[in-house]
Amino acid sequence: MTVGLIVANSIVWFWELTKPGVNVHVARDGYYPCAIAPPCHVGPHLPWYEGAFTSMFMHASWEHILGNMLFLWIFGNNVEDALGHVRFLLWYLAAGLAATAAQTAVTLAFGSPIEKEVPNIGASGAIAGVLGAYFLLLPRARVLTAVFFGIIFFWEIPAVWFLGIWILLQAWSGGLSLVAPHAAGGTAFFAHIGGFVFGVATTPLLVRRRPPPPAAPAYS
Repeated sequence: MTVGLIVANSIVWFWELTKPGVNVHVARDGYYPCAIAPPCHVGPHLPWYEGAFTSMFMHASWEHILGNMLFLWIFGNNVEDALGHVRFLLWYLAAGLAATAAQTAVTLAFGSPIEKEVPNIGASGAIAGVLGAYFLLLPRARVLTAVFFGIIFFWEIPAVWFLGIWILLQAWSGGLSLVAPHAAGGTAFFAHIGGFVFGVATTPLLVRRRPPPPAAPAYS
């Protein structure tokens, strides 16, 4: 299922690249927070209950999709092994919806009218759920991480530290985005937080077996 999700996201991305182009596809098929609580002064778009699904397979740039698919490839297989194939797919979709709900709640509560009319897209909310599950299941697994301090070197970091630092950065950036919205740069930090919390909270209820530690470090 992990490979299938990567393929599905890739197919949708190449479809987005076809005419009339990424921006038009995103505007038409993305998810709008204002669709939950009108008015929504945007052009023709999908109902919120359809956009919530389509948006989690759409991306805005090559950097966006390649980064997301790299994280899904690194962390998805172990979580899928623990949950089972079909259960993992349904859980992944649920994580994406939970992430969308979290971002929507924050945007509607604190966002400006313009921010409520910005389309939300990307698999990162669902993938954040995968990261939350990995954090719980394999905290001692080691992640080979590229670190830049003037020069690039590689360092094996325990998953609990790698993912712990990641979620703390999301929380810090999300808080910053509330007081300085433009500082977020269009990133839906609360979708990441919502997905991660969903992963941590639901994995113990669904896991079939804990995966053995990877024989080699994951790469990031």
